[in-house]
Amino acid sequence: MSHTYDPYTNVIDTMTKAMEIGHIDQSMFEILKNPQRETKVYLPVEMDDGSVKVFEGYRVQHSNIRGPFKGGIRYHQDCNLNEVKALATWMTLKCAVADIPYGGAKGGIKVDPHTLSKRELRSLTRRYTFAIAPIIGSDTDIPSPDVNTNPQTMAWVLDTYSQLKGHPCPGVVTGKPVELAGSRGRNFATGRGVVISTKLLLAREGKQLAGTTAAIQGMGNVGANAARVFYHRGVKVVAISDISGGLFCEDGLDIDTISVFLEKENALLKDYDAPGIRHISNEEVLTCPCDVLVPAAMENQITEQNADQLRCSYIVEAANGPTTEEADAILEKRGITLIPDIFANSGGVIVSYFEWVQNIQELTWDRDQVNKMLEKLMSRSFQSILDVTEECHCSFRMAAYIVALRKLVYTEQIKGIFP
Repeated sequence: MSHTYDPYTNVIDTMTKAMEIGHIDQSMFEILKNPQRETKVYLPVEMDDGSVKVFEGYRVQHSNIRGPFKGGIRYHQDCNLNEVKALATWMTLKCAVADIPYGGAKGGIKVDPHTLSKRELRSLTRRYTFAIAPIIGSDTDIPSPDVNTNPQTMAWVLDTYSQLKGHPCPGVVTGKPVELAGSRGRNFATGRGVVISTKLLLAREGKQLAGTTAAIQGMGNVGANAARVFYHRGVKVVAISDISGGLFCEDGLDIDTISVFLEKENALLKDYDAPGIRHISNEEVLTCPCDVLVPAAMENQITEQNADQLRCSYIVEAANGPTTEEADAILEKRGITLIPDIFANSGGVIVSYFEWVQNIQELTWDRDQVNKMLEKLMSRSFQSILDVTEECHCSFRMAAYIVALRKLVYTEQIKGIFP
């Protein structure tokens, strides 16, 4: 029976199952089930017309037992505290799977950023940074971009925080412009990580990226960059979509040309046309025939209502939480292999870690070095997940959760409870 989707319940239920399947000591599980801090802030902003509007914002810090809190800031009209709690929890798991010394956090503002001018967005970002400044910092909690935020947003966060502290603080955020001590390769990192995940999965079955077909739901930073990297690796991208709808071409889409088109101000896929292209809905992107389906939009996209209609062999989760528990069970029965979000989209946080290391050591790495290190870390993480799938005879999602939870529980046990 269907029920209202709750991302936080979804992640806790999956963690509970993983604890059981992995035979993990549950004495510390109550700690991992609950965030360490939930912060809600109200943000007054003077709008361009002189009126004052108050926005609601959040910052949830789930766990810092393995290192400083780390997680993005999203701007979305449907953002709420439960969603941010779930995202913060996923970040803790993601950092543990990647084996980088971070914990998990997430932030958000309930706003449709497309309805605000650039000045209003800047004012909102500065007010939010001011509100959470006491709980963030380069060795405390390091924000980064997420849905509807980007390097420009991080530049505003960095400048506001640095003004408050009275000196430059480049390590307080990642995903910054390269000119402000950002890392080369960071903007493409999450999308590149999705491609690396797909490559590792296919290689396990003796297949290659070249000649594979892919459908990508969502052409934000992650989906668009994944599409570009896929396209240049010989993958035939047959379908893509954004908030306005999708495009389908059986012979493959010209991703470079479409990317140039989308760089125009207010450009949407519904306005793009070319020979052989058919306009489809976002739902049809999910159900079109392809080898690899990449949900790269928002959570709760693959559900029990559409899981039996998917016509793919593999799913690589570029978005956070795009698949519900009920859908997972259906996909497993159908034999569709799924690479979970906490591994597949970890490229962003891994390169954020590289950026942070460069900032605190006052170093600069070139793009090739960053990309090689990203693939090395993801390959090592994938092998640890593979080992657990064989040990526990479970899905990739369960294996990734088991890998993360074992590290987190062990760290809790050796540190003990304070005081």
